[in-house]
Amino acid sequence: MTKNFYITTPIYYPSGKPHMGHAYSSIIADIFARFKRIEGYNVLFLTGTDEHGQKIQKEAKKNNKDPKKFCDEISETFRSLTKILNLTNNDFIRTTEHRHFKSVNEIWSRLIKSGDIYLDKYSGWYSVSDEAYYDSEEIQEVDGNKIAKTSGSPVEWVEEESYFFKLSSFQTKLLEHYKKNKDFILPQSRRNEVVSFVEKGLKDLSISRTSFSWGIPVPENKKHVIYVWLDALTNYLSALNFPDTKDEKYRSFWPADVHIIGKDILRFHAIFWPAFLLAANLPLPKRVFGHGWILSDDKKMSKSLGNILDPIEIIKNYGTDQLRYYLVKEVSLGNDGSISMENLRNCINNDLANNYGNLCQRVFSFIKKNCNNKIPKINNFNENDINLIKNIKSNIPKLVNLINNQNLNEYIKMVVNFSFEANKYFNDSEPWTFKNKDPERMNTILFTIVEQIKNISILLNPIIPSSTKKVLDTINISDKDISIESIKKDDILDCSLELKTLDILFKKIENDN
Repeated sequence: MTKNFYITTPIYYPSGKPHMGHAYSSIIADIFARFKRIEGYNVLFLTGTDEHGQKIQKEAKKNNKDPKKFCDEISETFRSLTKILNLTNNDFIRTTEHRHFKSVNEIWSRLIKSGDIYLDKYSGWYSVSDEAYYDSEEIQEVDGNKIAKTSGSPVEWVEEESYFFKLSSFQTKLLEHYKKNKDFILPQSRRNEVVSFVEKGLKDLSISRTSFSWGIPVPENKKHVIYVWLDALTNYLSALNFPDTKDEKYRSFWPADVHIIGKDILRFHAIFWPAFLLAANLPLPKRVFGHGWILSDDKKMSKSLGNILDPIEIIKNYGTDQLRYYLVKEVSLGNDGSISMENLRNCINNDLANNYGNLCQRVFSFIKKNCNNKIPKINNFNENDINLIKNIKSNIPKLVNLINNQNLNEYIKMVVNFSFEANKYFNDSEPWTFKNKDPERMNTILFTIVEQIKNISILLNPIIPSSTKKVLDTINISDKDISIESIKKDDILDCSLELKTLDILFKKIENDN
């Protein structure tokens, strides 16, 4: 039976160029997608751009461009980011596509039929930047300006005719769902935030605007456009050819296994989205995972502080795998994480160059020099050899469980530790001392260490795919054997083939760079 897995990033708002937050969400989602593939799942990984709303209309006007043309250009920079970050997304959704319009119209129609939408007048605080409504207790005055407490974005008083969604009537249903599904929102701290917010009481939500035109028109009342968050969240269904619920894509992949999002859009995904789906009589996603912010030297990145770290610039200087590895190693997934160029360099040198990269280089060079460039055939394993190989194999269920619970930091810590242990084994076993006195022992050590390099490389493959692919190519592992199943087997290594040449994987970085 085919095992399916559907994972999404937030769809990004293309009002400016991609930043580290976009890169982080995308890399995290890609790592989970890649792991589920090597675990044998049929994976659908979705990303894309959210292209409607007042902010886009204003930016397009400022640039003297038609909103659609403006979105075409900016969206393309996000599409190219997927290649720069080496993402394996199967689809890239844009909310200006016809398939998305069909989905949004269907959701609106279902909410009308269920009696959860009514027409009234909205009066309150609205942030154009956040595309969010705020209660009076959620805003504060700074230097005479009203801003949202959570985001710091300016808010303005809005009064206009609006359609409302009866969010207040879903309070009990949502709390029941959170109670029955403890892992619906992760990590736990985010779940607590949401439960606490909902328990205080929910107000009906304004879901249309009349003060601008760039959006999906409300069916039957074209002077209104649909609120950008009702529009945007529906993208997760649009990509599955909804409203055709008999479509194979929809039947295979909905409900989504996990929405990876930043904590700043948690409320939209963990409260609004499930409420919309309940009203539309559709299944809820299995999980919403809200990660923290990426900070630069312990400060939130901002243009005024001049501390914005550009992911594309870092990749140009250091490499894609290096950034991917550093972000997931350095930042505790779910919490805010501070990154710095000095720590990035140290991480590349210590974990990648000195540990994993050095191990591969030393072992393959030794085999080339002493074994005609072929992995030696094994003879007798001793207890140390068996323990080393068994350690990874016996930990596979634990590693799978860590990924399934989005515990990426514990996962990477374990895999890096396997690499340290492999280095220690190679040093302590001293195969060079056995070349003349006991070549059989030397061969067994070398076979064992290559087996371990293969297994470590497969486990690191979702994180640093390009580098590990080079290593696995060197020892003639085919693409189909880059799998969790291959770690469990003992007969994957082909001792009849010569090793391919492996260039230096990770160049050490001098600190004055």
